Amino acid sequence: MTEFDPSAALDALLCEYSSRATTIRNTLSDSHSPDSEEQAAQRQNDEVLEALLAEAEEGRHAVGLAKLRLAEGTYGQCLKCAEPIESARLQVLPATAYCLACAEQSAISR
Repeated sequence: MTEFDPSAALDALLCEYSSRATTIRNTLSDSHSPDSEEQAAQRQNDEVLEALLAEAEEGRHAVGLAKLRLAEGTYGQCLKCAEPIESARLQVLPATAYCLACAEQSAISR
């Protein structure tokens, strides 16, 4: 098993989010059909694509913040409780800023 490299994982994730955002932007810039029924369906699809684009942009932002934490030497430390984030969690969610307990607590309080 190879050792987890947070910098490489974050770079790969940033590349994935950037690629996704570019593809979605290109699709959104395509012109719509002159047929009004088809155009209505395309506009509904645009709403879904816009939500996916927002998700990709949010992911890029989270990766950027994680890269800053890495540069500052605080990567892997929970922003809420300051305890170390579990290694397995970081491997699955390299941009996460919270340990599992704090993330679950935040989800419950919403």
